[in-house]
Amino acid sequence: MEGNIYQVIWYILWAVLWTVYFVLDGFDLGAGSILYFIGKNQKERTVVYQAIGPFWDGNEVWLITAGGATFAAFPKTYAVMFSSLYSPLLLLLFCLIIRGIAVEYRNKYENFIWKNLWDLAFFLGSILATFLLGVAFANIFQGLPIDEKGNYHGNLFTLLNPYGILGGFLFVFCFAVHGANWLAFKTEGRLAERAASLGKKLWIVAIILAALFFSGSYLSTDLWKNYFNHPILCIFPVLSLTAFFLVPPMLSKEKYLKAWIASGLGIFGFSAWAFIGLFPNMFPSSLNSSWSLTCFNSSSSVLTLKIMTIVAFIFVPIILAYTIWAYKILHFKVPTQ
Repeated sequence: MEGNIYQVIWYILWAVLWTVYFVLDGFDLGAGSILYFIGKNQKERTVVYQAIGPFWDGNEVWLITAGGATFAAFPKTYAVMFSSLYSPLLLLLFCLIIRGIAVEYRNKYENFIWKNLWDLAFFLGSILATFLLGVAFANIFQGLPIDEKGNYHGNLFTLLNPYGILGGFLFVFCFAVHGANWLAFKTEGRLAERAASLGKKLWIVAIILAALFFSGSYLSTDLWKNYFNHPILCIFPVLSLTAFFLVPPMLSKEKYLKAWIASGLGIFGFSAWAFIGLFPNMFPSSLNSSWSLTCFNSSSSVLTLKIMTIVAFIFVPIILAYTIWAYKILHFKVPTQ
């Protein structure tokens, strides 16, 4: 019984770490994916880099933490995940590396071709990384062809099924809206107006994709099962949709910070909906549900989870406090002139 409590605690922490990553890194991935639509010239693109520059690497710390938590708390899930999703995760890693190099090296050399090459790398890396995240998690929600030994019976193209591709596009457009809201908040003048206008247009596509994904999840997954059994949990998908529907009016009223908070809450609610619906599964098997990896059959020992819980309850609040402090200190707008 004691082991079950710690396993549930770590499932919640695992879900929280991924959710925070989606909310925070989502806006700088989104900003990169709309780089050419916001920045019409190199000076304007420089402003986009400056708007995310102090934050992007800190945001990606949450990805490392989520991966580390998976490895330490649920080693069997980690092993199967990184063997089954090896190709997309490797591509994701390359995309994130390219993005980081682009941010750091673009302005090291004043040359038109040099900057344009890094802009292209940053743009493509942002879109592809976001798409791969969506494809990977949509396939996890749907279930992957893994047997009782955790062996994956498929390849990269197995992941490119209709539901997986829908998840990829949903991530791209939701993160793009989140990124547009951030740029509207952090910039001034025509750039802010352009970002707000683009955010409203992207929002239309994102809300259609979200409706399709919620519907597709009913047909292709068991994510809604927990909600039918416990209707009170529907507060999370309602939160997601309500927050996301607040984005256009906030943009129209030029309340850009509130629009960014609304899109962040929308992503938070969506992530919470998905992980709650997935529970207790972490890596469902589409071949046989009894072969699925759950937080109960793939976790570390109780002692390991106990020690990790103590460490987590000390350091996660510190990281959150530092993150909030950093955003508060660096909340000022980036000059566009």
